[in-house]
Amino acid sequence: MEFMAQTLLYLVRHGEHARKSADGDASELGLSELGQEQAKLLGRRLADVSFDVIRHSPLRRAAETAAILARYLPEVPVASSDLLTDLTPVSLPGREEDVPAAYRRFTDSVPEDERDPGGARLDAAAAKLAVTADADRCELLVTHNFVIGWFVRRILDAPWWRWMKLNSFNCGLTIIKVAATEPPTLVTFNDIGHLPASMRGWASRLAGG
Repeated sequence: MEFMAQTLLYLVRHGEHARKSADGDASELGLSELGQEQAKLLGRRLADVSFDVIRHSPLRRAAETAAILARYLPEVPVASSDLLTDLTPVSLPGREEDVPAAYRRFTDSVPEDERDPGGARLDAAAAKLAVTADADRCELLVTHNFVIGWFVRRILDAPWWRWMKLNSFNCGLTIIKVAATEPPTLVTFNDIGHLPASMRGWASRLAGG
């Protein structure tokens, strides 16, 4: 029987970050104390997984989460990846009616530098990461709520705006399997079995980021 390689992507939302600064800028906030503890609990859970690489978003909260996880995976290389940047898919110009009316106020409010019209940039990221290679691959991707929602929406072939209700807790775990001979599989979504109820944090109210 011919060998068919597969890829497993472990998608993780970063740990809870500190509250916003006085000027409201959340881009460079690091982890809160709770966020650090969430990452440690996830690290213990993942310590026996044979990862090929840990990739993380360039933002500080994701980089700090990846650094904590790496303590439990000391032989695994760590790399920052622009493919995991925190972006918000919005409708293409002239296609605003594609978004249900209840969500338009939100999409209209997204800052220009975070907007991803039609999800094109996140589609390109998924096309590079959710692929098979010559051998089995297992990657740990530390990223953001909206990015995870988009990847899941994409593999389920759901309407593009459905990512908006696919929310992950901080340090929640989503696993996607990609194989060359079959459609991609959602193995698990937003698994938080490693987090006690008391440690799911204020961000588990499922705001973005």
